[in-house]
Amino acid sequence: MALLDFNDQHFNFHFLENKHIRIAALISGIMLLLSVGSLAVRGLNFGIDFTGGTLVEVGYQETADLSSIRSTLSKGGYDDAVVQHFGTDKDVLIRLGLHEDKNNETLSNEILKLLNHDGDTVNMRRVEFVGPQVGKELIENGGLALLYTLIGILIYVTFRFEKRFALGSVLALVHDALITLGAFALFQFEFDLTVLAALLAVIGYSLNDTIVVFDRIRDNFLKMRKGKPVEVMNTSLNQTLVRTLMTSITTLLVVLSLFVLGGEMIHGFATALIIGVIVGTYSSIYVASATTLALGVSKADLMPVVKDKDEIEEQPYR
Repeated sequence: MALLDFNDQHFNFHFLENKHIRIAALISGIMLLLSVGSLAVRGLNFGIDFTGGTLVEVGYQETADLSSIRSTLSKGGYDDAVVQHFGTDKDVLIRLGLHEDKNNETLSNEILKLLNHDGDTVNMRRVEFVGPQVGKELIENGGLALLYTLIGILIYVTFRFEKRFALGSVLALVHDALITLGAFALFQFEFDLTVLAALLAVIGYSLNDTIVVFDRIRDNFLKMRKGKPVEVMNTSLNQTLVRTLMTSITTLLVVLSLFVLGGEMIHGFATALIIGVIVGTYSSIYVASATTLALGVSKADLMPVVKDKDEIEEQPYR
């Protein structure tokens, strides 16, 4: 059977044919191996939010030259400084690693002295310090947040649909989260609190798309009484395909705008969402639905429980 048929001038994709599922499983397997390998070997490039350090915000009278600022700080002994615009091109945020031999006041004074010595008039806006213990707690709390989210979703989908659907949806969410994390580990993008927030948003986005597909599958199992499970699920996926693509494309347009126009402060956030939306759209079909089908879901699993006649007669009249 071909991947694409014409039926009454409508496309009909046979997503869940065995050969297509095998190809998708191979693709997912490769991506997951790369992700897990990158996380194990390279690890995440945690930002100051997690590792601890100092944030220094300064303001310039004119447009700030980030390259010149980096060079000045590097010559002054701050090779670890991460410099980026914050809001406008006259506001600059400087991220520094841990300098335990200097307190906030000393550190900020040295930074201000170096930048003013460079010939510009610089105003100190704020200085914030994040200790390593706080960063460690954030890592632990972030991991727990992801774990609790997945457990809550497993319970919710089990009650709303059926245990096979629940396992398929949670597997898809783990798939999406691991690949997103793996991309950050592989390319050593900075992982901070905004990226963690994006990761939780990706889980919510992917779940929403999966729930829409599962709703249609459940309805069609009851309507298409003579249809085989693979036929019912393929029909459902095609019926929701336009909605899925439109949602994904419009979301990507917004996120791409954030990535291009939002400045360096939210590059990590936007990058995580871009990866998550693309992978989440794919996983709704080839991970969540394919897993549910492989677990042997059928119409009988979704039929409402019919009470026996004797059980009905025993109920008291009101």
